[in-house]
Amino acid sequence: MKKCLIGLMLAMGCAWSAAEPHIAAKPLFRDPVYDGAADPVVVYNQERGRWWMFYTNRRANKTDLPGVTWVHGTRIGIAESADGGANWKYVGTADIELPADDGGDDATHWAPDVVRADDGTYHMFLTVVPGVFTDWKHPRRIVHLTSTDLRTWRNAAPIKLAGDKLIDASLARLPDGSWRMWYDNELDHKYIYYADSPDLKHWTDRGLAVAQRGEGPKVFNWRGQWWLIEDLWHGLGVFRSPDALHWTRQPDTLLEQPGKGPNDGVMGGHPDVVVSGDRAFLFYFTHPGRTGPDAKKDGPQQRRSTIQVTELTLADGWLHADRDKPVDIRLSADGK
Repeated sequence: MKKCLIGLMLAMGCAWSAAEPHIAAKPLFRDPVYDGAADPVVVYNQERGRWWMFYTNRRANKTDLPGVTWVHGTRIGIAESADGGANWKYVGTADIELPADDGGDDATHWAPDVVRADDGTYHMFLTVVPGVFTDWKHPRRIVHLTSTDLRTWRNAAPIKLAGDKLIDASLARLPDGSWRMWYDNELDHKYIYYADSPDLKHWTDRGLAVAQRGEGPKVFNWRGQWWLIEDLWHGLGVFRSPDALHWTRQPDTLLEQPGKGPNDGVMGGHPDVVVSGDRAFLFYFTHPGRTGPDAKKDGPQQRRSTIQVTELTLADGWLHADRDKPVDIRLSADGK
C-alpha cells in the first residue's frame, strides 16, 4: 500500500512532500517569522547530530518599513534537519555578540559562512552592517566569530581586507591545510576578491579572483576540480579551476530559467553547496512573488523568499542542475 501511495503521489506531481522521508520538501524551507529566508549556508552540527541551516532573514512581511529597511535589522536565522536535509524546521536565531564599533545589538547580520576547524571550534564569517538603514550607501565588513555549539557566537574580530564595503564570505580548505576566503568587493564593480589564512584568524588579502560582477560566491572542490558559483542576478554563474586560482567561466548559467515546482517559478539566487560522497547539492533561494504583472511591485509578496535545493550533475566538464527533478537527499555527516 505504501509503495502504491508513493507511486500515486509521483504521478500527481506531489513527489516533494514529506511522505517519502528522503525526498526534499518543495519549497525546502520558509521562515515562519518574517518569511524572508535567503543566502543559506548548511553545516553539520556535531553536538546535536543534525544538519543546521543558517540564513539571512529579511523582514519581508513588514509593510511599514521605508526604503530598504526591510533587508536590515535582523539576526541570522537557523533551521534544523533531522533527516539528512529533506525537511527543515525553524530553530530560532544565532546568538551573535558584536562590539559597538560594528553596531552592537543594533547591527544587521547578513550572509554568513560557517566552517569547523580541526579542534572542533566553529568559525563564522559574517557580513555586518553597523545599523539599520533605508539605502545601500553604508559600510559593511566581514567579521570573524567563534562558537563551540553553533548557537552562541563570541570573540568578534573584523577582518582587514580590501575595503569597507565587503560582503558574502565563502571559505574553503586548501590541500596544504590552509584556508582561502572569497568575498564580494562592492567598491570594485562587485568583483570577487580572495584572501588566505593559515589558521582562520590571520588573513592576507590577495586581491582580485574573478572579474565578474555579482555576489554570493560559493567555492567548493568536487570531482577533481575547484568550482566557484556566483549569483549574477540572472541565474548563477559557474567558474572552474584546477588550482583555486585560475578560473574559466562556464558558457551557461544555472537556475536562470524558472522552475515549475512550488515557490520555484523564478531564477535562483545566492547559493550554498554541500558535497556528500560523490554527490553535490545546491541550496539556493527564490523570490517566488516576482512573477506575472505584479513582478516589479515592492510589497510583501514580491519581497518574501524561500529556500530550495537541487542536485548538481557534471556533464561535458561543466555543472548542470535540473531544478524540477525531485531531490533524493540524505547528507552524510562526514561528507563520505
